[in-house]
Formats: sequence, structure tokens, C-alpha cells
Amino acid sequence: MAKKVIGNLKLRIPAGRATAGPPVGSTLGQWGLNMMDFINPFNESTKDLMGKDVIVHMRVFEDRTFDWKCLGQPVDDLIREKIGLQKGSGKPNTEKVGKITRKQLEEIAEVKKDQLNAIDVDGAVKVIAGTARSMGVEIVD
Repeated sequence: MAKKVIGNLKLRIPAGRATAGPPVGSTLGQWGLNMMDFINPFNESTKDLMGKDVIVHMRVFEDRTFDWKCLGQPVDDLIREKIGLQKGSGKPNTEKVGKITRKQLEEIAEVKKDQLNAIDVDGAVKVIAGTARSMGVEIVD
């Protein structure tokens, strides 16, 4: 029989640098989970992305066990990295902070294709373009 899921957690953690302190320790502690069972494998599997934030989805089961999946960098981080931005615009409709090409959007779509709700590359590019527009980044061809 399958274990009953009692919680779904989403964490944004620096790759290769998870510690028993916040945000990992405080979140896992609330659920009564052993932190080191997550921290050591996470740090080992994400050491190649050192210094970048990654998204982790974790399922907590009623017997206080868990499983987790690392989804890589968030799309907004990939966009900012690709065009060299520090941060997005506070007023994205009126203040544009940068430009991104369709080719750059396609490169990001290739990286994130497994996690996006899209059938093909064109659909994935549209999803990423929407994120870019909401950050105040102009799409150019």
C-alpha cells in the first residue's frame, strides 16, 4: 500500500550549501524530519550548481519519511543570468530593464522543458516570455 502524503513542501535553497539553519532546518523541523537525511544528499547532488539557488519539491509521508526532487534554477534566475540583470523591474509595464531574444528564450526553454506545462518548444518559449515580461524585460527578435 502506498504511503499517505501529509505535506508538500517547496523550498528555494542555495545549491550545495544547505545547512541545518533556516530555511531548511526550520521547515523540516516543523514536520519532524531528520535534517541530515536531506542535507547531505542534497549538497552532494547540487555541488555542480554551487552558488545558485535551486527549487526543491519535497513530499512528507505520515511515517515521517520524505522524498525530494531538485528542479534546478528558477526561470527568473535563468533570465537574469542570461541577460546580466541584477533584478527585475518594480513597474514592468512602464519601466523596461533589459532585452532578451527569442534564441535566448529557446535556450532557457531547453533547460526547463521537463518542468514547464508546454507541449513543444514554442509553448515553452511563450511561458518563459511571460515570465520575462512580468520582470520588465522586453522580448526582441
